[in-house]
Amino acid sequence: MTERVEQLIRWGILATGGIAEKFAADLALVPDQVLAAVASRRSEVAEAFAGRFGAERAHGSYQALLDDPDVDVVYVATPHSRHLEDVEACLAAGKHVLCEKPLTLDAADARRLADAAGSRGLFLAEAMWMRANPAIRGAVDAARSGACGTLGSVRADLGFVAPRDKPRLWDPALGASALLDVGIYPVTFAHLVLGAPSTISAAGSLTDRGIDIAGGATLTYASGAVASVSWSQTAATDSRASIAGDAGRIEIDAQFHHPDAFTLRTTAGDEQVDLPRTGTGLFHEIVEVGACLRAERTTSDLLPLDGTLDVLRTMDAIREQLGVVHPR
Repeated sequence: MTERVEQLIRWGILATGGIAEKFAADLALVPDQVLAAVASRRSEVAEAFAGRFGAERAHGSYQALLDDPDVDVVYVATPHSRHLEDVEACLAAGKHVLCEKPLTLDAADARRLADAAGSRGLFLAEAMWMRANPAIRGAVDAARSGACGTLGSVRADLGFVAPRDKPRLWDPALGASALLDVGIYPVTFAHLVLGAPSTISAAGSLTDRGIDIAGGATLTYASGAVASVSWSQTAATDSRASIAGDAGRIEIDAQFHHPDAFTLRTTAGDEQVDLPRTGTGLFHEIVEVGACLRAERTTSDLLPLDGTLDVLRTMDAIREQLGVVHPR
């Protein structure tokens, strides 16, 4: 019998920051997917990145990457504020796209990108790697299948102390926002378990330049369930999550957004479920994109655009209540 050979998926990476390095490292672990090219605005930076991660070609401009005929799909790793512009350019060039989270600064821009991808028959997804994490998927599946009984509460927190020498975390012009950078994880976790909320009540702290650096929100649902989410870039919080119902609860230890296990606690006792990541965890979203492209699918059930839009709408409402206005 002849062994089936999978279609080779050829990736381009647009920008060369820290998250791009993690992506490239995990891409190397995925069979039948390769790093074909990388682009930076400086040729020497692109060449150094290509040398470290085995990219076949290095481009000294983003446009050169988009003009590369041997790139099937582009991972966009630029700052938040550039996502709309860069993803639109990728789509215009006929490239499939996986864009680092958040997909855009707000839901309206994300809708614009979704429509552009749909009209061209191209794949588009937000690189919310937590959605593809095996332990997160297992915990959500267990909760939604009744392991905790009727769900009543979700809690999720994520916080860290942001280095002052990273402009993207502090400069409004680069889309700086603790909500967009880390708050998106607790909000997405609540959405995975309970869906879109009926009401949102939020508060937080802003810098004198108008960016949110810490906050929290209470989300309520038609079912009667309540989610409490919090985030910070000025405090090393416990960064844990839980899902509780009338028959038990699921606990996820820090850092909850990339766990290797969860614990189910019920009257029958405690059970630890081990579902470890491969690589840093970005491996799983890369595998998902490859599967979608091979199946000629333009959207992913695991990284759904509808879910991305729902989360952005929730964050739009939170941002409005906090008084955050991103420069356009």
